[in-house]
Amino acid sequence: MAGFRIDSAVPEHLRAVPHPAVTLVVEFGDRRFDVRDATGRNHSGSLVLGLAGTAPAVRVEAIECVQVRLSPVAVPAILGVPSAELSGNIVALDDLWGRDATRLGERLYEMRGWHERFALIEATLAARCRDDRRADREVVWAWRQIVVGRGRHRVEHLAAAVGWSRQRLWSRFSAQIGVTPKRAAMLVRFDHAMHRLIRGQLPAQVAADSGYADQSHLHRDVRSFTGATLKSAVGEPWLAVDDRAWPAG
Repeated sequence: MAGFRIDSAVPEHLRAVPHPAVTLVVEFGDRRFDVRDATGRNHSGSLVLGLAGTAPAVRVEAIECVQVRLSPVAVPAILGVPSAELSGNIVALDDLWGRDATRLGERLYEMRGWHERFALIEATLAARCRDDRRADREVVWAWRQIVVGRGRHRVEHLAAAVGWSRQRLWSRFSAQIGVTPKRAAMLVRFDHAMHRLIRGQLPAQVAADSGYADQSHLHRDVRSFTGATLKSAVGEPWLAVDDRAWPAG
């Protein structure tokens, strides 16, 4: 969870670099920002960004918001829709929560500090969480193994561990998470590598430790996910915060 307050005389242009979580942005106060989706349509206000394989363009003049990275296996319980329905899309929070989304923004605006705002968001997420809407436990387990293993598990090994065929895991995982297990592993591996790179570690060492064939493979993955060079992508502020999805447990 992170709080942002940006008020710039000149619009800032950023990339929403992909990461293995669904992004919830709750905006409050005056806003002058937009996020452009793959079709070229602009979105503003409180919104949800599904798991993505590309980096949407973000234009910011002024914004106050709280950003939460939601584990995709928790999305059905919290947002009321499967993560797959959000995959690659940008959806207004009003469309999912109705008037409650507007009221949440109003309450955040009235608060004085970030600690109070974070506590309100935490309580709101916990209150909306419904266990009967969670993903299959086998899918949840497979997702968590991919995250813990930093994208280096083989799908057939995960399927065998839960007693499913490879095809069944592939199908159920894709239908509930919104990406295939292989794509999820690629995204987790990329995210882990990027967070090491922004800490100043050398690309060659990061590539070797993260399971890439070589440094060129890492560069190609960065270009594929961000549309930018490794050097440019590492400088994006979107990556500098909040590398853990809610809930942590």
